[in-house]
Amino acid sequence: MIGFPSPARLKGLKPSAASVRVEPSDCLVLVEIGNFAVLRRHLGQLRANELIANVAASVARLVPGSEATVVSRERFEWSPACRSTQALDRVLRKVEAAFEPPFSIDGQLFDVDLMIGAAIRTSPDVDQVRLIEEAEQALCEARIERTPISREVASSTASVDRIALSKDLAGAIADGQMFLHYQPKVHLRRQSITSVEALIRWQHPVRGLVSPADFIPIAEESRDIVALTLWTIRQVIADQSVMVAKGHDLRVFINIAAALLADARFVRRACALVESGGTKIGFEITETSVIRDPESAITHLKMFAEMGIEIAIDDYGAGLSSLAYLKKLPASELKIDKLFITQLTSSNRDPLIVRSTIDLAHALEMEVVAEGVETPSALALLSVMGCDMAQGYLISRPLALDALMTFMEENSQVGLPAQAPTPLARLAGVGKGG
Repeated sequence: MIGFPSPARLKGLKPSAASVRVEPSDCLVLVEIGNFAVLRRHLGQLRANELIANVAASVARLVPGSEATVVSRERFEWSPACRSTQALDRVLRKVEAAFEPPFSIDGQLFDVDLMIGAAIRTSPDVDQVRLIEEAEQALCEARIERTPISREVASSTASVDRIALSKDLAGAIADGQMFLHYQPKVHLRRQSITSVEALIRWQHPVRGLVSPADFIPIAEESRDIVALTLWTIRQVIADQSVMVAKGHDLRVFINIAAALLADARFVRRACALVESGGTKIGFEITETSVIRDPESAITHLKMFAEMGIEIAIDDYGAGLSSLAYLKKLPASELKIDKLFITQLTSSNRDPLIVRSTIDLAHALEMEVVAEGVETPSALALLSVMGCDMAQGYLISRPLALDALMTFMEENSQVGLPAQAPTPLARLAGVGKGG
């Protein structure tokens, strides 16, 4: 059982109104009391304000000689001496284990729920700003995953790019540097393309094509994600009218970032755009985005569903898949994360997970999409399992609008690539029997 340290040990650990950064170190750990609001109700304002200093002192004692600096009522920074990612992970496990039992406060026992995000630099040219940024991002992930998250920072180059890209992003939307690609989804029983996913791309005038993995997290942090998503909805509406004019009345799915589900103003603007566009649109959301703010997210998702926007649960199985939330979501589609699909024919467990997920989704009256389908054998097995739709490079890479129209015209009969290998062509018979 962990108790409060003596007052002498609290010297230098009192909360401060201003945020104080620790001295440069190879390792930075951010620790936050996740249930601070609950504890404050039990302890009272005065006692609760002292809690973070006591927790910081207790954590610092776990690694002799380490420094802990309180930066707010709920958070402190800690610099244990770790020279490798393995050493850091061992330290984080030690903290987690130490706080598993209740924390003794004035003779009463309370659970203290710690959120821990850490970063360690393994290259001498990584600056302190980058280290702090990575630790803060790790803490954001830890809040979602409910487990300590650590990041290895190997080079400072990405930090420079990150700052530069952040400055360029807002202008890129206005200057027409963004464009969309579309990846088809094939319905296995109907043997036709029934919908596509819109994927945003950035053609930077100097850097060339910028990966979404690089600029989407920046957009979320800077709140440019609002303008970026609204632009995407407008562009999808325009592109969809072109599809319909050429005889392809497809529903287009758009990815909605976690932060937007709790943004009432964004929700109103998105609904207005979809309503005025009069087109078939779907929104893809991750389960973890709902976990952040369940009440707001579920309320807004129901608003979308009521106006005809189909909801798809993306990356199912990649994070904390919760049946408690799954049954509440007004979703019509569930997408199994590609992590399980890519090893479907080489793993003993993945087929069991995929099959049980398909059965669960069907019981909840949802259709299932398998992401990351890259081999005919995986596609055939998914069809036998009763999976409804498939998406991946075996069917098509993401395509520009003109290329998508050509693809649709060439594959209007079976919805599968004309150049597909023989096993894929044979799948038509298997799929129609499902």
